[in-house]
Amino acid sequence: MPERVAIVGVGFSDLRSCTPGVSYKEMMFEAATRAYHDAGVDPRKDVHSFVCVSEDFWEGTSIFDEYVPDQLGAALRPVQTITGDGIQALCCAAMLIRTGTARVVVVEGHSKYSDMRTPHHIQQFAMDPILNRPLGAHANLVAGLEMSRYLYESGNTREQCAMVVAKNRHQALLNPLAAYGARITPDDVLAAPPTFFPLGELDAARPADGCFVMVLAAESAVRDMAGQPVWIAGYGWCTDAPSLESREWGEAAYARLAAEQAYRMAGIASPLRDLDFAELDDAFSYKELQHMEALRLCRPGEAGEWVEDGVTRLDGEFPVNPSGGSLGVGHLLEATGLHRVYETVLQLRGEAGPRQVPGARRGLAQSWRHVPTTTGAVIILERE
Repeated sequence: MPERVAIVGVGFSDLRSCTPGVSYKEMMFEAATRAYHDAGVDPRKDVHSFVCVSEDFWEGTSIFDEYVPDQLGAALRPVQTITGDGIQALCCAAMLIRTGTARVVVVEGHSKYSDMRTPHHIQQFAMDPILNRPLGAHANLVAGLEMSRYLYESGNTREQCAMVVAKNRHQALLNPLAAYGARITPDDVLAAPPTFFPLGELDAARPADGCFVMVLAAESAVRDMAGQPVWIAGYGWCTDAPSLESREWGEAAYARLAAEQAYRMAGIASPLRDLDFAELDDAFSYKELQHMEALRLCRPGEAGEWVEDGVTRLDGEFPVNPSGGSLGVGHLLEATGLHRVYETVLQLRGEAGPRQVPGARRGLAQSWRHVPTTTGAVIILERE
């Protein structure tokens, strides 16, 4: 019988819109030091394997995992890279433990977005090289097309998407890590300059720099650690059709299929009844609504009404993104999923401060790897 897996330590570096005076190595060291202190472990003696989420295209360096061991305390130890989102790396770490390959695994993810002059040129490498990339279109054009189709099929409205932005940026004011907390109204969002119709300037999460490190351990190893364990109840990940010509445009099929895996593993029949809150990807305003419906938190076409009625606010019946989400905190490239999980861990430990969801016992974190991909992951965490 595979052992249960817990997250026993979490650490972060301060999140900022721009960090010219700090290298990615310094951010990693800061986050790792906090995570190891939280878990009460020595990486040189207690950790058996390390996983980083890095994409060589973002980093500008080939085989980037060769540059992470020193600041993680992983020199001469097993280190592997997941070229995907942070939640996918957590799934990999959990499988290393459940298969008996390791008992303690560390996961790292970071963003140094501000170092890139033309990130949209990098995103074009994810486009089909024959049919799509030669067009030279900005990748956010894909989000505008998907938003149009989703709103048409679901019946949700542009105004309800603007309410998502106002909600998340307001909730981010309670989060000391958030770079973009603000008191704005839906009218402010609707009046913002257009970008890729129907997206406006405020509908897209702005980039941020930062790092997260997490320590995972087998149940038999948890008793020797100082950290308060949060248990992984279920997880799943999925990639839908990659090409623009063959994908689903009206729904987030990747989120639905990943959630089905996670729900089966966690024994969840009714997500709304069995979960207390959710940290969902909101890289664009409509994505929060689309992901709510894909994860069966509400019925298709109801997500906008939920936001309008205040159900998803911090003080609502089912809080969504009490952290402020990416719209309020900032988008962290491959570390975005780790931020979702970090916030979920704080909630389940009762350490979320003024953004705490009362009595939270089980939460869901979900990620999407941003345009133009159709890759996402879901993880369900719970406390004893």
